Amino acid sequence: MKRRTFTAAMALGAFAPPSLLRAEPAWRETPSLAEQVKSGALPPVEKRVPQQPFIVKHFDGGEGPGKPGGEVNMLIANARDTRLMTLYSNSRLMTYDANFKLFSDILESYDVKDGREFTLKLRAGHKWSDGHPFTTEDFRYFWEDLATNKEYTPGGPPVVLMVDDKPPKFEVVDEVTVKYSWDKPNPYFIESQAQAAPLWLFRPAHYLKKFNPKYTPLEEIAKSAKGGEAMEKTNWVQIHRRHDVMYNNDNPDLPTLNPWKLVTKPPAQRFAFERNPYYYRVDEKGQQLPYFDRVIFTIAAANLVPAKAGLGEADLQCRYLNMRDYTFLQKSAKTSGVLVRLWEQGSCSQMALYPNMNAKDETWRKLNRDARFRRALSLGVDRDELNEVIFLGLARPSANTIMQRSVLFKPEYATKWATHDPKQANELLDDVGLAKRGSDGIRLLPDGRSAIIIIEHSSEASEDSDALSMIADQWKKIGIKLLTKPQTLNTFRLRVFSGEAIMTAYAGYTTAVPSPESDPKEFCPTMQGGLQWPRWGMFIESKGKQGDQCDLQEACVLLDYLNEWASATGADARRTAWQKILQTNADQVFSIGTVNGVLQPIVVSPKMRNVPKEGYYAWDPGGYIGLYRPDTFWLTS
Repeated sequence: MKRRTFTAAMALGAFAPPSLLRAEPAWRETPSLAEQVKSGALPPVEKRVPQQPFIVKHFDGGEGPGKPGGEVNMLIANARDTRLMTLYSNSRLMTYDANFKLFSDILESYDVKDGREFTLKLRAGHKWSDGHPFTTEDFRYFWEDLATNKEYTPGGPPVVLMVDDKPPKFEVVDEVTVKYSWDKPNPYFIESQAQAAPLWLFRPAHYLKKFNPKYTPLEEIAKSAKGGEAMEKTNWVQIHRRHDVMYNNDNPDLPTLNPWKLVTKPPAQRFAFERNPYYYRVDEKGQQLPYFDRVIFTIAAANLVPAKAGLGEADLQCRYLNMRDYTFLQKSAKTSGVLVRLWEQGSCSQMALYPNMNAKDETWRKLNRDARFRRALSLGVDRDELNEVIFLGLARPSANTIMQRSVLFKPEYATKWATHDPKQANELLDDVGLAKRGSDGIRLLPDGRSAIIIIEHSSEASEDSDALSMIADQWKKIGIKLLTKPQTLNTFRLRVFSGEAIMTAYAGYTTAVPSPESDPKEFCPTMQGGLQWPRWGMFIESKGKQGDQCDLQEACVLLDYLNEWASATGADARRTAWQKILQTNADQVFSIGTVNGVLQPIVVSPKMRNVPKEGYYAWDPGGYIGLYRPDTFWLTS
């Protein structure tokens, strides 16, 4: 029987319970909260933090511990961007460090037994931002009153919590301990808690019970509706959902565990977030994090963000900046004094091409399913030229595969069938039955049509358009004509799922730095969003009710490897399954990558400290800058 116990100290080596640091921490009160403490409006810091707080000893920027205080400005493009604070806060039950290793965060520890029993231990004394205790009652409320409430969740508990269509056995052990157990291993459970958009297993029950008829009369709930109009019994669900927005982060009344709490009610042009006085992280000096007192999100037109950031109107800016803005930002920095740092974007490919193996057109479907055709198209792409011309030589030519930062990376995953070899590409296209050409040099399909591939895309990025234009010129040399067809995102998706689109261009896989424990589904025909096999993915997602069952053996084998990974109980077995999946993708070229490792500008105020000079910038894991814990960033005087 295998057992693993994780604690913040053991998992990272940079965190430890206070007892290991000092018998009685020399707590330092946050200056901006001192008056409230003096007046009795707030308890002192030692009464606000958990009994075993998360103690930060390592600072990724190398400039800590810092000092509390100050206000930081960021620019956003619309009111929905309040959710960015959820990403940047990166407060999760367990989360990743900068080396992509998991450790306990909100949790004091967690224990995994045989991959199917998970015991989660909270930090005793931890409180929500309004001072109410954060306990296992918040987990019970989510499970019993929301996830398994058929009126609230007609489809049943989230898929991640179902193993062979069976939910877990949920147990409240005591006020700080809960347990989830299944008959078989659940390999998706732990990772689901550390994602950028995690499966929240808890809710602020004391607040949300006000909108649940099990605890509050319907007449009282009705008063929370717009205008306080009368409502039918089922309307409480909509009202509850409107207030339960932990990810969207647009309800200032909703208690939070994040370092900063929203205090501005939408709609607004400027959103203020103030420090959470009950936050659970502290530094070695006994200072409660976060260091910033306030963070301000100001709405600006997305196309104006680079100019405003370059002029110093943002103290910390990463969103709505692109490598094409780098030269301008550097010039602006000479007068504004801002610092411009370059982090590596986390994506398997900046842009990838996806041959639709479920295309309606029989001729193109047959070609797209032929590995020789896919390999030829990949060999026809000159990635070095793309890199030099579009990305200033700063990216890495690569197939649509994992990045070098991953412990699973092998060089052949990036290079197999991904070097520029027009001669071999032409030979493969001849072998596949496209030897005949028209007077214009373009190959002819078996039915006599010219081999004109229309690539549909929804990107407005100039880099993607430029890349497609260059690939079109490169493919002419192998007798393939490429045309592009921009679509709105909704139309794009509909045409892919219906099989109308023959080939598409879209961002590469997002699982760019996996570990053996990471979910490899994205590389397998399991999701409708898989642009090269949408109907096979739909079949899996709908449990056979929609779509088509995979009927291409080279792709179907990925489902077998995925099952090997899911049923494995050790890291070695999971690593082996991952390698089979990655090797098959590399050899079969189900998608055609271009480059990865594209750099992302980060604008930083000269007064800001602890922001890493180099970093990894991705949606998941880490939530963009969240991987480096902005609660540890601080300002000089």
